[in-house]
Amino acid sequence: MRKLSERKLVIASHNKGKIRELRDLLDPLGYELLTAGDLDLEEPEETGLTFEENARIKALAATTASGLPALSDDSGLSVDALGGAPGIYSARWAGAEKDFNLAMRRVHDELQAESSGNRKSKFVSVICLAWPDGHVEYFRGEVVGEIIWPPRGDQGFGYDPVFQPDGYESTFGQMGAEEKHGWKPGQEQALSHRARAFKLFYEQCLQG
Repeated sequence: MRKLSERKLVIASHNKGKIRELRDLLDPLGYELLTAGDLDLEEPEETGLTFEENARIKALAATTASGLPALSDDSGLSVDALGGAPGIYSARWAGAEKDFNLAMRRVHDELQAESSGNRKSKFVSVICLAWPDGHVEYFRGEVVGEIIWPPRGDQGFGYDPVFQPDGYESTFGQMGAEEKHGWKPGQEQALSHRARAFKLFYEQCLQG
């Protein structure tokens, strides 16, 4: 496992919600952060068949273009009764306009049509750290819950309003940033999939 010694890092994303959550996690650590948008980097085509492959594509594109280490996240909602869909296609279910109200409705409609009553699901996040020499490291986080309807809450982004993590009465859409992904070094538990992946990244690449 390679340690990250550099103090300047690119967040390889154009997704404002994802950037906000990664900044919340990284800012307390004192890194100088740039985003793909800050550097006018194009969004690479995500042609991978797994979260790991798509995270790698984004991180390598950013590190190659910038000459700096780059951190990417590929994440999505996996619904058991839909065979793991939308999975890596979670953003595409929102269409060209990134309309996640449409995407959430599609999940609900397909579950209604499936009729098993199984509403178990999980959020998955894979963080990839890439260096200009092509070396990459992966960190995967998952959180299990269920799909609820109608959507609840206007916090977070994406599918958050229809995902209720196990053991909680609130959806991610009803949780503030601190409750959902406010992990900090020294805390034993992290709630969100992204915070869990980041915790692994910290422990394996930054700590010590």
